Amino acid sequence: MTIAALVSGGVDSSVTIPVLKDMGYTPDIFYIKIALEGEPGFMDCPSEEDIEITSYIAKKYGCRMEVVDLQEEYRDRVIDYTLQTVRKGLTPNPDMMCNRLIKFGSFNSKFGKDYDRISTGHYATHVEKEGQLWLGTARDRKKDQTYFLGRITYEQLSKAMFPIGHMQKSEVRDKAAALKLPSAERPDSQGICFLGKINYTQFIKKYTGEKPGRIVELETGRILGEHRGIWFHTIGQRKGLGLGQGPWFVVGKDTAENTLFVSNGYDPASQYKKEIELEDFSFINPGYDEKVPPEQEINFKIRHQPEFTPGMLIRRSQTHFTVQPLQPVSGVAPGQFGVIYDEDKTLCLGSGVIT
Repeated sequence: MTIAALVSGGVDSSVTIPVLKDMGYTPDIFYIKIALEGEPGFMDCPSEEDIEITSYIAKKYGCRMEVVDLQEEYRDRVIDYTLQTVRKGLTPNPDMMCNRLIKFGSFNSKFGKDYDRISTGHYATHVEKEGQLWLGTARDRKKDQTYFLGRITYEQLSKAMFPIGHMQKSEVRDKAAALKLPSAERPDSQGICFLGKINYTQFIKKYTGEKPGRIVELETGRILGEHRGIWFHTIGQRKGLGLGQGPWFVVGKDTAENTLFVSNGYDPASQYKKEIELEDFSFINPGYDEKVPPEQEINFKIRHQPEFTPGMLIRRSQTHFTVQPLQPVSGVAPGQFGVIYDEDKTLCLGSGVIT
């Protein structure tokens, strides 16, 4: 079996190589270059160090290595999606789109077609059930990254390989240290996909500019201040509003009126939702939507987090579903993705865009 291993220089993707070698494979290593050097808000470029670490690993394990440039594809697909979403006053998720459009999309079409599998350092697994392959949650529930994979297609899932999905993060660190990998003590990336260290607000400001508008208390209609642009704020946000006598939470947006709605208190009722509408919904496994009853007990996530939230999935149409949590949830941000899991929290079923 031929394997194209995507390695970023971080500890997770680095450890996939010795794990694959232990399995009897010698993968070809690819470092995908899409970091936006020269862009506003780009604080420093980690690619030089990343490539150095990745080159060391390739040499250590006798693997061929190639640096591939997908900056143009990233700009055209992921950055364009991000900017279109924020201009609508919604919250984008570049990481999910990067997985679908770049790692398992553009990379595969340009460089991965001749490989049987594309390996990544995601904390996820494969599960065989009912004659099909399913996207399974990781053994380490705290590090599980299936939320970020909830938008991939079945074809992409079938070609994907997750060598460390059965490992705890601590085991990955220990293995890296035991093998003296240069990434062993490297902190986990906090950037957006492969963007590295950027100032997100400054980056968005470059392309959207500023558009001042009112900050209004939801319950009273009282004008509390002025924001610099509705796209700089997301639902559930507490810091950065510049309001006194807080805490204040962002609980709503009116894009047409360019108004930001906030609510006061540590746990305002207005930030909780009893229903979450998901549009453009798609199941990963083909044919599964035909088996879904009008109402089904599920678990779900509305952001990347360790916890699953139980609820009901209610079909409205083929691509429109409503999620009813057993308990109201906070921080529901339109534009983000709602990712659906089975009752056992072992299978990731699909995702839709929160409206």
